[in-house]
Amino acid sequence: MVGNFVIGSGVMVVPGTLNEISASLRVSTPVAGQLIAAAAVVMGVGAPTLAAVVARWDRRGLLALSMLWFAFWTLACGFADDFQTLMLCRVLAVVAPAVFTPQAAACVGLLVPAEQRGRAITFVFLGWSFASVIGMPVGAWLAGALGWRWAFFAVSALALVSAVWVWRTLPVGIRPMALPLAAWRQTLRSPLLMAVVAVTLLSSFGQFVLFSYFAPYFKAVLGASASQLGSLLFCFGGFGLLGNLFMTRHIDRFGSATAVTASLAGIALSLLLWPLGTTLHLAVWVMMPWALGCFASNSAQQARLAGAAPALAGATIALNTSAMYAGQALGAGSGGWMIAHGLMGDLHGLGFAIVLLAVATSIVAARLSQGPRGV
Repeated sequence: MVGNFVIGSGVMVVPGTLNEISASLRVSTPVAGQLIAAAAVVMGVGAPTLAAVVARWDRRGLLALSMLWFAFWTLACGFADDFQTLMLCRVLAVVAPAVFTPQAAACVGLLVPAEQRGRAITFVFLGWSFASVIGMPVGAWLAGALGWRWAFFAVSALALVSAVWVWRTLPVGIRPMALPLAAWRQTLRSPLLMAVVAVTLLSSFGQFVLFSYFAPYFKAVLGASASQLGSLLFCFGGFGLLGNLFMTRHIDRFGSATAVTASLAGIALSLLLWPLGTTLHLAVWVMMPWALGCFASNSAQQARLAGAAPALAGATIALNTSAMYAGQALGAGSGGWMIAHGLMGDLHGLGFAIVLLAVATSIVAARLSQGPRGV
């Protein structure tokens, strides 16, 4: 969980510091947003690819090494003196999240009884919620107070601590069974599993159209300062943490499919009501359903896949992580294009339409899971 907190803080440090990076390196907001899109592409491609490469590695060494890699290249990001160098270091840094997040979820599934698997996986993903409530707002505050580089330095230091902690805590010999090619074919040919993965792709796409550009949006539309942006992100993260805590406690009772659909409906509601957030205080209330469902839906999706096909969890969780990052790339790219064409005020509309499609797909996946053939 702590490792995912560091990973989440590192992934979200760019959206929280986008204004400062843009000003410091003299690039436009859409160009700076390419850091989000490029990183998401690497993580999206890397998650399933590296899952096959590291299939036989001991998870203790693998997870610790991935955090050391993240620490080094995130530190290098902080020392970058131009945008091209920052882009290169950032792309190399995010190889670590492509490994750590899916492999941590698959690893914890082997450490608990089957009836506790859903709760265990959502617990591990609480790290992302803590990153939203602590890491992202603190990063935005550091960027405003000391400069964006200090936000990267802080993440690097935390990654180093996490690497040591993982190494000292995990037992030796955790090696999930390597999936044969037939298992990957079975996964890709399953209408149910592919529908669930599509839900992740669409929900991530819809959210990141706007989420990627929170910093420039709130500065341009509401005149938010760095400290006010940090407060907004803190509120968003706080509600996100509450939503994930609730999900962790109740997912095994409600069922992961119902939990995902309800969470996505909350996100869609926020995007629909987005124009009503005409002040900072109103923006907090409009964001609340989104925040409650954001990280909770991600956690529930992982548990949904693990429950639908436990034997294929290594493949499905990697694909789901890939879909999440691919959606981020699509969202960041689409949002950047809209901003470049003067459509910042319409970001929520596109996001709403795509998340609504994710809700519909989730309902279809739930019906597929009740069919006679299952996976």
